[in-house]
Amino acid sequence: MSGGRARDGWGIAGFLGLLAVGVAVLLLVFGGARWLGREMIPQLVGLPGGAWTGGVGLGVVSVLGWVGAGAAYGVGAAGKADEARWLRGARAVGGAVGWVAAIGPVVLLFSGLPGRNCRSSTCEYVPGTGTAFLAYAATAGVLGWLCHRRRRALVAAGDAEWRERRRKLRKQGKGKSRAARQR
Repeated sequence: MSGGRARDGWGIAGFLGLLAVGVAVLLLVFGGARWLGREMIPQLVGLPGGAWTGGVGLGVVSVLGWVGAGAAYGVGAAGKADEARWLRGARAVGGAVGWVAAIGPVVLLFSGLPGRNCRSSTCEYVPGTGTAFLAYAATAGVLGWLCHRRRRALVAAGDAEWRERRRKLRKQGKGKSRAARQR
């Protein structure tokens, strides 16, 4: 009985260690993203067109990341047993890059907003962040909606083609069950 308890204890200790490492990595990633954002937002505001251009550019990057991640993990794209291991790995890396590109601009823009309950100079508002955020939201919203509409139209066209093919097979008598054809 003591062997089971020891194994359970090591399992719990391993889980807690993994949880601690995960939290440390998460804090490092968000802290690094905040530092990167505080360094990059003034550069984005300095582009020709100002914060509007930076926000539009980040919106386009975000939508392209969303489309890329959807292509990597879309319907019929993943989960094939006969797929090569390197191709599954490449699909996973492509999906991860797509999601980072989709979510990264949001984290970048949030880092330029003022920190809550912080009196340090590192938490102050970075000028141009609000305008860039507005341009980002408008661009990502419009482009995301257009991509969604296009995808829905393609799915609807495929469904209509499938229904037409089924109708033609039924008309030829090949869409019926075996018992219905023998009558």
